[in-house]
Amino acid sequence: MIVILAGGLLTPAKAPAQTGGTAVPIDSIVALVDEDVILRSELDLAVNGIVERIRASGESMPPMNLLEGQVLERLIIRELQVQRALQTGIRISDADIDQALITLAQQNNISVQQMRQVIEGDGEDFAEFRRNIGEELMTERLRQRIVNSMDPITDTEIEILLASEDLSGGEYNVSHIMVALPDGSTPSQISAAQAKADDIHERLVNGLDFASAAISYSDGQEALEGGLVGWRDLNSVPAFFADAVRDLKPGEFTQPIRSPAGFHMLKVNDFREQRQFVVKEFHARHIMVEVNELVTPRLAMDQIIEIKNKLNDGEDFTELAKEYSDDPTSANLGGDMGWFPPEAYGERVQQTLVALKQGQISEPFQTQGGWHVIELLGTREMDRTEEAIRAGAREKIMMQKAELEIDKVLRQFRDEAFVEIRLPGHKNSSG
Repeated sequence: MIVILAGGLLTPAKAPAQTGGTAVPIDSIVALVDEDVILRSELDLAVNGIVERIRASGESMPPMNLLEGQVLERLIIRELQVQRALQTGIRISDADIDQALITLAQQNNISVQQMRQVIEGDGEDFAEFRRNIGEELMTERLRQRIVNSMDPITDTEIEILLASEDLSGGEYNVSHIMVALPDGSTPSQISAAQAKADDIHERLVNGLDFASAAISYSDGQEALEGGLVGWRDLNSVPAFFADAVRDLKPGEFTQPIRSPAGFHMLKVNDFREQRQFVVKEFHARHIMVEVNELVTPRLAMDQIIEIKNKLNDGEDFTELAKEYSDDPTSANLGGDMGWFPPEAYGERVQQTLVALKQGQISEPFQTQGGWHVIELLGTREMDRTEEAIRAGAREKIMMQKAELEIDKVLRQFRDEAFVEIRLPGHKNSSG
């Protein structure tokens, strides 16, 4: 089984009416989406992939008509994203797709050729697989463009979040069911959505598995993943969600919660305390001979070897650094680099320091800037939880805003599009 890009749904090629002069069944259309169509074969292949995942996870299988409706809606949303991406000039090159295939193969611990054999062995067309990868890349870039258009995160927003009572409240692994409301909902639409949400909640109370309910009924983006959102702290979800989740124990779920986007139910799958971030820092001094237009790498190497020989003969490190080092920030300090985290000066410096004992001077080594010798003066463990929390706060605000903005834009795409659903037993809708 090939694990595809997150959120992706592979679809087969649109079958021609004839092949080699032999008539084949004409593929039926299950949805019109603006200027394109979704075929029955596309839906079947996508549904089969979801069914395989549900069976592998051991979750309860929802009714097939509900599953088909959910998968078709995701295909419609993906098709709309592809169309908007093309309309706004987003293009994916063959090199982009090749790199994505390499990454995908590595994630599955196989080569691209082995992956192709698996795909074709399952009766799928590899060219169509490539096309689908290209479409997934297009939708990713469209979403990134949406995120990039948002206002930047301000220090005030971070400070407000840092002052929150939920700052050190741990993290919750949550799942989500959403009954969506269209923009400008009428009272009857709100009443119908409320009734649907209440019905889902009653089914949950009566023993329906939350993941199965999400697959069957949720309008959320994570519906076909069983509603799984993953690990979040209470600062990374809207305030009314946090209030509802705060006192829940693992396995418990909320009543339907109203928001401008619809009605929601949240389940707490697990809880963990906030982690402490302790990092090892180095104190070191170094001498660098810079490589430039006048000093070749070979000449720099010869000079650093000569300096290392002087150190071996007992000459003073501080004086040699002041005389020979080309590092303007540390030379006048006798090469002292102060205290710094392991990654501060790159992987080569980090690897060298890790291998040294306190007071030991390294052999000459090369980095992009030149040739060096470095002495480890000391190490210490530092609690960087506060800095990590601040960086995490910025990331959480961005994540929350991005999710809301992407969801808003996708719902706008859906509301404005012409969509005609031709799947038997499913309600038609169009923009």
